[in-house]
Amino acid sequence: MALSLALTNFILFFVGALLLYQYSNTFRYYFRVCFLIGWMLGMSVLVLPVVALRGRNVANMRVLRFVMLPLKYILGIKISVQGATNLNLEGPYIMVANHQSNVDYLGMIQVLPQRSTLIVTKEIFYMLTVAVVCWLSGFIITDNKKAADSTSIMAVVAETMVQDNLRIWVFPEGTKNYYTTMLPFQHGAFHLAVKAQVPVIPVVMSSYRPFFNKKIQRFIPGKRKRGLEWE
Repeated sequence: MALSLALTNFILFFVGALLLYQYSNTFRYYFRVCFLIGWMLGMSVLVLPVVALRGRNVANMRVLRFVMLPLKYILGIKISVQGATNLNLEGPYIMVANHQSNVDYLGMIQVLPQRSTLIVTKEIFYMLTVAVVCWLSGFIITDNKKAADSTSIMAVVAETMVQDNLRIWVFPEGTKNYYTTMLPFQHGAFHLAVKAQVPVIPVVMSSYRPFFNKKIQRFIPGKRKRGLEWE
């Protein structure tokens, strides 16, 4: 009797969730956002033993790419890339991009060249195993509130990226920006470029508003563009 009641409740819950997903924009938005974050957390747990075997190594980015690429198909996000040949450079360089949401990582991982890693803020530690995997993949973690520490970190990174032929991806706004105008840039990426004497390649992500909008809680399948242009 108890088993039958539990099964009935599960079926009702499942059907109710399907109906809410179909007809409620709010439910669909939070479900898809949670799924995106849940995927990142779940995959980080699975790949942690794999990347740990190599230790801290930028080559682990290939593992991250492998587990993140399927997510765009699951969420129904089509990515159109323009100007990707601008990344066909030899030697180290810095890529700077606008940052709208965690959806950015789906497009970034598709175009990220070999021997690349990211500069991220310390808030990534809130994601626990994701932070560990990212650190093991060579991510450079900074604190925007401590300019002196960031400057010293950039000096070390500049030397390392030249010696190891690294490409660095940076979100210079320093935080997610859901609006059409960009926030003031943090100076770290450009100080790094000057210190290392490497080129800066701007990456422009078109607005997600047609399919992803935090204000009105919309997150539906859609198409996004990515532009890679010289400046």
